[in-house]
Amino acid sequence: MNIQEALEIVSQTHSGMVRSHNEDSVACDASCGLVVLADGMGGYNAGEVASGIAVSILAAEIKQRLESVRPEDKNDSGEEAGTALLRENVQKANASIYSAAQSQPQYAGMGTTIVAGLFYDNRVAVAHVGDSRMYRLRGETFETITRDHSLLQEQIDGGMISKEDARLSKNKNLVTRAVGIDAEVAVEVNVYEVQTGDIYLLCSDGLNDMVEDDDIGSTLQMLQANLPLAASQLIEMANDNGGRDNVSVILVKVNGDFAVPRGWLAKLLSWFKS
Repeated sequence: MNIQEALEIVSQTHSGMVRSHNEDSVACDASCGLVVLADGMGGYNAGEVASGIAVSILAAEIKQRLESVRPEDKNDSGEEAGTALLRENVQKANASIYSAAQSQPQYAGMGTTIVAGLFYDNRVAVAHVGDSRMYRLRGETFETITRDHSLLQEQIDGGMISKEDARLSKNKNLVTRAVGIDAEVAVEVNVYEVQTGDIYLLCSDGLNDMVEDDDIGSTLQMLQANLPLAASQLIEMANDNGGRDNVSVILVKVNGDFAVPRGWLAKLLSWFKS
């Protein structure tokens, strides 16, 4: 099964109940298995500009490169093209946003979080910077597979605060890493095995700050046969709980196997193509 047939992808974004405009940006491309979500920060419309730059660069550059390389191909250092493309293009977005912020006063200090997934060969490579998240629903298990780059997460990791108390913390939105704030950025990239039936959720913190993880998970469990309704319901829940921030979601459901053919099957397919 090719990647486009194997994946069902839906996305929705909303400005929320308080903000006058939406600084989140999303992009999905089922033809190459790419999903990207960014949550911008900065005065006036600067956050919107930062997130837009980040998402545009990743979506355009990765799609173009995948026309000439396969994500499972390895480079000279042994890294797969899929993970290298994610890391390199987040860094390219960082340079572009930082340059704009330095040269144009109205954009000074702008930045963005980012979370991106590239699905290939029954895996997903995940790149993230900041506190936008990716979750996975597998069977009845719903869990976060990214770890926030935030002061609050560092406090949790250091045992200074419990996860329960963290929900009430005033440090909730203080990220320790963002795209475009400094000349260089450390991009966290991990690869996970994918199973048929998995559902992946990418979201801005406008969702998980407003809705408990258990409620997000149970909503996905209940509505997994109807992804557009699930996305709408998640955004509605965030807004019903106050909607204090923009809220964006991308849902990816794995409907089949998309492993790369190997051995005799790969030879047979290449023979047919020729």
